[in-house]
Amino acid sequence: MRLQTKVKDWNINYETFGKGNPVVLLHGWLTDMETMRPIANSLSKNFQVYLIDVVGFGKSDLPKDPLTSDDFGDFLKELLDKLNIKNPILIGHSNGGRIIINSVGRGIVNPKKIILIDSAGLKPKRSLAYHIKVSIFKFGKILLNLIPSRKIRQKLRNKVGSSDYKSSPEVLKDTMNIILNEDQRSLLPNIKVPTLLIWGSLDTATPISDAKEMEKAIPDCGLVEYKNGTHFSYLENLENCKLVLDEFLKNDI
Repeated sequence: MRLQTKVKDWNINYETFGKGNPVVLLHGWLTDMETMRPIANSLSKNFQVYLIDVVGFGKSDLPKDPLTSDDFGDFLKELLDKLNIKNPILIGHSNGGRIIINSVGRGIVNPKKIILIDSAGLKPKRSLAYHIKVSIFKFGKILLNLIPSRKIRQKLRNKVGSSDYKSSPEVLKDTMNIILNEDQRSLLPNIKVPTLLIWGSLDTATPISDAKEMEKAIPDCGLVEYKNGTHFSYLENLENCKLVLDEFLKNDI
């Protein structure tokens, strides 16, 4: 069911389906909820799934001013409060992972478990332009063909294939400049819930070294590494990723 709610002064688009304990999925930068739908559809067999268009993306409102990592974390906290979602399982890809690290690490969101997929959050060594180009354009177009649903592929092709950082709104470019220079490392030891990392060994946007650092810093953490995976490793290895998620969450049904 496609719905809308208000967070701060933003109209936020979301969808919910399935029954059971809540699972909230957060997509990455310059994409929308459709990139998370393949795993959401699988999880909805056992959980109530919430697909979110993060503020600034998809059919949610653009912010008027640039956002910080804390702003994104506050957004997630207020969204969960507004929807009365208690102790959810949180799943985030790329910037969605950054939002989870920020909100859980600061102690403002209390999930049951978290899953970080090729997550952002550690200050990168490469330039902003490099990360935008690698994480969205280079891999996004290739991975469209790996998604089984033709309808979802077309939606993603319209979003990702035609996206251009240079033509994206200034507020998003300014936001990206801010958050790429904010390091969430100090928050990692504060994450006390069971955490699963899913990562591509060939990811050059958020490299596997980030995953290994997170694995060491988060107290209860495990890493699943896909040797052929890039920044969208969960889509490149979709069927196996579904099995991994089912195993990690089998006691939460």
